[in-house]
Amino acid sequence: MKLEISDWKTVPYAEAWDRQTAYFDALVHAKQAGEEYVNRIVLCEHPHVYTLGRSGKETNMLLGEEQLRAIGVSLYHIDRGGDITYHGPGQLVCYPILNLEEFSLGLKEYVHLLEEAVIRVCASYGITAGRVEKATGVWLDGDSPRARKICAIGVRSSHYVTMHGLALNVNTDLRYFSYIHPCGFIDKGVTSLQKELGREVPADEVKQRLCLELKGMLEGRR
Repeated sequence: MKLEISDWKTVPYAEAWDRQTAYFDALVHAKQAGEEYVNRIVLCEHPHVYTLGRSGKETNMLLGEEQLRAIGVSLYHIDRGGDITYHGPGQLVCYPILNLEEFSLGLKEYVHLLEEAVIRVCASYGITAGRVEKATGVWLDGDSPRARKICAIGVRSSHYVTMHGLALNVNTDLRYFSYIHPCGFIDKGVTSLQKELGREVPADEVKQRLCLELKGMLEGRR
């Protein structure tokens, strides 16, 4: 089966949600019907937006509707796991739409694979990143009071087909995280490649490195 990589550049969140849902529904249908299908990895960037997952708490959004309008940010309730997160300019969003069974992956293994790809991208910049128990995503200094998240992960899976994915802070304006309890945490911070390295990082370079890691790990499981 094919693994196709697409770059949607900057796209409004609602449009991206509709487009990946269409891919997701088509893959589920084709899989159930025994028809040909395409596994996809979609890369994009969104204008300022907050998304709240199925298990998220409204109280983790610290602004009201008028305040959100004032800073030009939308809020969407969506069908992925996880709590609240922010997407915006300078952040690399990746939506893999995959048949996990083709890659012999369960959902936990798949999330672990996404985390590992980001951990390796961080390592390629000399940044040591890792995991925190019971806190999905990729973290720096995860076991210390200085724990800070560099990548959020939230997925939806049905019939072992996935959508949604990961959001890696590259050159992200981190101030927007101060208006929420990111992923429901009140005692941990957020960071970006730019903040850790003290310089702007070329977005296309990060895209290439992430795709290389994801493609290599997925194809290595066939």
